[in-house]
Amino acid sequence: MEALFYLFSGFRWQDALDILLNAYILFRLYVLFRGTNIIRALLVICVLWTISQAAVSLGLIITNWAMQGIITVAALIVIIVFRNEISSVLQAKNLKSLLWGIPRHQFNTPLNVIVESVYELARKKIGALIVLPLKQGLDNVVQEGIPIKGRLSQEMLVSIFWPDNPLHDGAAVIQGKRITSAGVILPLSKREDLPSFFGTRHRAASGLTELTDALVIVVSEERGEITLFKGDNPHIIHNRLALGKLLQEYAGDEAPKGIQRQTIELLAAGLISLLCFTGIWLSFSKGMETLATKEVPVEFINPDQKMEIISSSASNVKLLISGARPLINAIKPEQINIKLNLSQSVVGINKLSITRENILLPPGIRLKQIEPQELEITLDTLIEKEVPIQPNWIGKLPRGLVMNEATATPATVRITGGGLALKNISTIFTEQISLDKLMESGTTNVVLVLNPASLKLKTKDTIQIKYFITKRSSLL
Repeated sequence: MEALFYLFSGFRWQDALDILLNAYILFRLYVLFRGTNIIRALLVICVLWTISQAAVSLGLIITNWAMQGIITVAALIVIIVFRNEISSVLQAKNLKSLLWGIPRHQFNTPLNVIVESVYELARKKIGALIVLPLKQGLDNVVQEGIPIKGRLSQEMLVSIFWPDNPLHDGAAVIQGKRITSAGVILPLSKREDLPSFFGTRHRAASGLTELTDALVIVVSEERGEITLFKGDNPHIIHNRLALGKLLQEYAGDEAPKGIQRQTIELLAAGLISLLCFTGIWLSFSKGMETLATKEVPVEFINPDQKMEIISSSASNVKLLISGARPLINAIKPEQINIKLNLSQSVVGINKLSITRENILLPPGIRLKQIEPQELEITLDTLIEKEVPIQPNWIGKLPRGLVMNEATATPATVRITGGGLALKNISTIFTEQISLDKLMESGTTNVVLVLNPASLKLKTKDTIQIKYFITKRSSLL
């Protein structure tokens, strides 16, 4: 439990959003490409990446270097080899199919109706193109036809491909017990190895099965032959039994079993995506951990209004912190605070311990060391005291001159400060006033010097000094 707490210490809501967003993107890629060779290629790349990370942990430098090179080449090969399938996804006609739509399986499809309809069309030599989508959807590949959503029946299917029907040249799409659309335009295959007697319908069927996992049944108008396309290989059908067997093999799930299987599959894909990016987050947040030292000023809170801080053994505290390098580099000074509570402090010297509870750190940052761990704070009760002002003369008057009198206006000031600090103060001095250049009586404005600096004046700190200078009388 302690190890688990350490792994997820510093977990932020930003991290949760980051993991969920990327996990959903991976889940969507699986939904869009499931049943295709792209998924298998991506799984191979994931295995290679896992080996690369294990090599880093074990210190296998050459293996890690080799895996990184292979992953780069593999990613490039995937883009080149499966460019058509990738392009079909990127050319989605609506956001729903790309971002959150989930293609449905063929659940409880009456395959016997399809078999009888196909042989009826073949007997009458009526050309037909029938599509049964499986795991992948067709939204990214085909051009939408006319929505029908009619119940599947032999009469309905035959009537769609009747020569006088405006929709007979396109494909009919069957989902479950319904014909969802007709007159659908399929992408044509560019393969050169197809038999020469294959017409446009056959090339359209081959083009669709090259890009998706759909089943496509073609009835030749000229020869009355039936061909079933799945993947890259066409199957020439010679009898009803063969067609029924192939349909049952590829699209024969019963509804409850099929729905349950698809639900479990999607839940497993979502969970794996979530675990995958949680592992990547842990790899980055713990694997790239670094140390840093920050010098942070101390903030004193809840002081007694009748007391003030006279002195402190330190104004800043050094903190040794750790965390992911990006988080450490992004820390701003105002994000780290040290606050010490003075509500229980008394007059005199107080020793205050600095603990983790006194320190505010950004999420994802851990505290390693505090220096110093204790501060000595001297507090004193505030009092007021009226003291006389004494000019601080320095130097000597020019020869032959004497200062008879000097007065300060005001003559006294009231100062506020700690009782301990004011106890021994009987007068307050001005800043230094030089006598060397004074030749006659006059006035000068000076400021008071507060020592210690924690003292505060109740009045303005500018004082007027009026002085009287006369010539020294000569003795006979």
